[in-house]
Amino acid sequence: MAMNQTGEPGAGFAQRVDAATLARAQRGDMQAFANLYTLFGRPCFNLALRILGNRAQAEDLVQEVFLKMIGTIRGYRGDAPFGSWLKRLTVNAIIDQLRGQRHDADIDSEVVELPAVDSGNTAAAVDAWSLLQRLPPRARAVLLLHEFEGYTHAELATVFGQSESYSKSILARALKRLSDLVVTNPETDPWPSRN
Repeated sequence: MAMNQTGEPGAGFAQRVDAATLARAQRGDMQAFANLYTLFGRPCFNLALRILGNRAQAEDLVQEVFLKMIGTIRGYRGDAPFGSWLKRLTVNAIIDQLRGQRHDADIDSEVVELPAVDSGNTAAAVDAWSLLQRLPPRARAVLLLHEFEGYTHAELATVFGQSESYSKSILARALKRLSDLVVTNPETDPWPSRN
């Protein structure tokens, strides 16, 4: 679990960063950058891994995001919390990587490494993760960003450079695909019966 600067547990991108650390980072202080990496490296990695489904790609993406952050932090004005700003950089890097992929197949051809899960129901969490990995990368991105990260369809339209109907359509197809996968193979249903 990440700790914030006061030693209290942090909450991913919602962690607070003190003004002095930000000011030092904006002046190019490498220790301040190291502090920011300590606070936000894991949340960036977790988000990238959930969407990309590949540990090596997620690790590379985190490095890319932090290098970009070093080059752009002087432009951070504090209009939004720092974590939100960094999350936006991370999402944009993920979307750029997805755009660069040449295929958008129904099922990813890569072998997916399943991350450790914190849930009390480990089998269900792994099954849910396995199902998500069977979605095309863009569908997985839209679903995770909308359902778990709270992005609106308008925000997704901006991020993907598409219309709102694009993300609505992708989300509907992703949910249908997940539903079909669970119905086809009910013993892997990670969601308990809702009776």
